[in-house]
Amino acid sequence: MNYIAIMLLPILFFTIEPPKAISLNSFDLRSNTLKQSEIDQSANQVLNSGSYSNAVRPVASLNDPDADAKPTTDKPTLTWPKVLGAVYYEIEFTSAPPEQPNNIELSSHRVYSSRAVFTNGYNADLSQYQANVIYWRVRALDLDGNPLGVFSDANRILIDHTIHSLLKPIPTVQFNKNESPTPLYPVYSWIPITGTSKYEVEITSQSPENPNDIQPSKYRIESKEAVGFDCYDDEARCIPGTYYWRVRGLDDQNNAVGVYSDAQPFVVNPSKYSYAAALGDSITHGGGAISYSPSDWEYDFQTYLKFPVVNLGKSGDTSETMAARFDKDVLPYKPKFLIILGGTNSLRHGVPANNVIDELTIIKNKCLANGIRPIFLTLLPINPSAIEKAFNQETVQDWQSEFEKVNNFICKQEYYIDIEPHFFDNNRTLPNYYAIDGLHPDIEGKKLMAKIINENWESVTR
Repeated sequence: MNYIAIMLLPILFFTIEPPKAISLNSFDLRSNTLKQSEIDQSANQVLNSGSYSNAVRPVASLNDPDADAKPTTDKPTLTWPKVLGAVYYEIEFTSAPPEQPNNIELSSHRVYSSRAVFTNGYNADLSQYQANVIYWRVRALDLDGNPLGVFSDANRILIDHTIHSLLKPIPTVQFNKNESPTPLYPVYSWIPITGTSKYEVEITSQSPENPNDIQPSKYRIESKEAVGFDCYDDEARCIPGTYYWRVRGLDDQNNAVGVYSDAQPFVVNPSKYSYAAALGDSITHGGGAISYSPSDWEYDFQTYLKFPVVNLGKSGDTSETMAARFDKDVLPYKPKFLIILGGTNSLRHGVPANNVIDELTIIKNKCLANGIRPIFLTLLPINPSAIEKAFNQETVQDWQSEFEKVNNFICKQEYYIDIEPHFFDNNRTLPNYYAIDGLHPDIEGKKLMAKIINENWESVTR
């Protein structure tokens, strides 16, 4: 049985669309189910309850730091630091400074607003906007569309329709930060650009000879198509070397929209990271709060470990696929210690616990045959109602008893760390404050996972 990678965008409200041209009178919330009056009512309810935080305020800016004081292109890229925990954002354009700055209410001066913003950047199309000054601001939203905090300060854009700059996606992931290893299955992410229907990611063996061009590089070794703002690489990157990736937009006819992004390097060096590795599904691969992928290092529990570890996780994995890819994915690194967390996707879709136990046993035996110490983590609980809300996926009714069988097996192994008791609520399900989607721990959940592993690491490695 095949399972899709679960790090998907929420299906509750939106489909991903490229930004539309903004005209003076246009206003398009781009919501499939919510009317503007309902959103205004929701905002007023939050405002009156005082349940939002003034401290959660994005710091908005143009990609050009001097653009507030000088004219810029009519297709500027607007950016802000990630608001951790935000599921998506709302961006608002106004014809005059908002009358109530740093609040959660939409301005009466708005000319356009969009909630289809799932990353910390937006490429605006102002080519149809006739005036030469417009203002914009952004706020973070939770899964239900409620503001997590107030709007950012409004920023002014001075528009010069005669300025033509290169239109290109802006990469948002940086590999090998602080000398961390590249994940075995990298996820490439970027700020989308206007006018696209999809993207092409190019991977090269050397820095491309034609930066910011529309033609493929002569050093291309592979290309992949994706929609939205990220691309999950389904090829294991374990051959040593320095590689580069870049992305360009395409329209419905596969014509280039703008040029390739700046090329970003990443280094693969299995021999350097032979101390520890982590094998698992998307909980290991990374991501959380629905819109954050493994490219967002804050949502990776390995970020918070006190020892070096290479991420061998793969989103969508089952215990069966973990066992099947062991030889090609784990053995090139041949780590001294292998952290193993898997079986969640199998069990919640109805695979019997005994099958999962058999597959985890295969992984254990492969480890022992290759001089690797297997260190199992008990399975985290899940929250079926939250999973259904976020992904429209049902969970088998007997999941708790099947999870318990697998965890009982894990707790009989010579080397294991029992993380499960730290994560369930009174119903023995995963609480929302650890995982808003009921499956992938968010930042605090990933930090807690790492804390428990760090506290027990000496006892399982001596």
